[in-house]
Amino acid sequence: TLFRAGKSRDGYFTNEAILRHAALAMDILDRHFGHDRHILIFDNATTHLKHADNALSARSMPKFPTKPGNQPFGVERGVIGDDGKPVHGPNGKVLKEKIRMADGRFADGTVQSFYFPEGHEHAGAFKGMAEILKERGFDSTDKLRASCPGFQCNPHVEGCCCRRLLYNQPDFVDIKSNLELACGIHGYEVLFLPKFHCELNFIEQCWGYAKRMYRQFPPNSSEAVLEQNMLKALDAVPLASMRKFATRSLWFMDAYHKGLRGKQAAYAVKRYRGHRTLPLSIFEDLNTLN
Repeated sequence: TLFRAGKSRDGYFTNEAILRHAALAMDILDRHFGHDRHILIFDNATTHLKHADNALSARSMPKFPTKPGNQPFGVERGVIGDDGKPVHGPNGKVLKEKIRMADGRFADGTVQSFYFPEGHEHAGAFKGMAEILKERGFDSTDKLRASCPGFQCNPHVEGCCCRRLLYNQPDFVDIKSNLELACGIHGYEVLFLPKFHCELNFIEQCWGYAKRMYRQFPPNSSEAVLEQNMLKALDAVPLASMRKFATRSLWFMDAYHKGLRGKQAAYAVKRYRGHRTLPLSIFEDLNTLN
């Protein structure tokens, strides 16, 4: 898939693009390896971790119900056109719209709507954090402040504000990303790598190999030539090298699993690169070096 980044070109790589790529990958795996169990691994990037637009969040919730005549509280999101791309206004900015927040769930799994039902005197209005917490069994929520200044709560006081109480509710904590939801529907598991650990994702080493090959081509101002050079560089990564990169990532995982830290893991991977896994004697070697 070729992607030309830029506002006036193909836009930018968004969560929607990631979902399309994941759907394509799952189709390929289902077609050729349908009897296997598959786990898709992604970097810990915000583009991958994005939740649904209406996902539960107490960040901007008001404490009290919506006043009569005011627009009910909702989640703001960008307007998407029929072509699947964001719609921009005359000022060049993406147009925004408000949608209702998704329903929560009580401890027993039953649904809790955050908006007053039909027939209520404030039907359709947002209940507010105080009322939502009351329905969950919390007392005196009217006397609690909405949130601590700067959302810097005292770690030793559990019920300091309404926002913190909601943040710690199971349905607010266990929110799955769009990727997890989309892949889960097809029976696929999703794992996110730790932040700032590109050595655990062997595709990063494949990119490095391709970039090195690309820099060997002579400079050119033709976009068509640059595109061909890029495709040649990507095709130049040998399958054998990919397998070596994957094995190297596994070595790092094994090193961290055994309790080694950054520099220790890097030393161990280099020192025992001929081994399938790192031997337990690595700790004796490190002690000797120290």
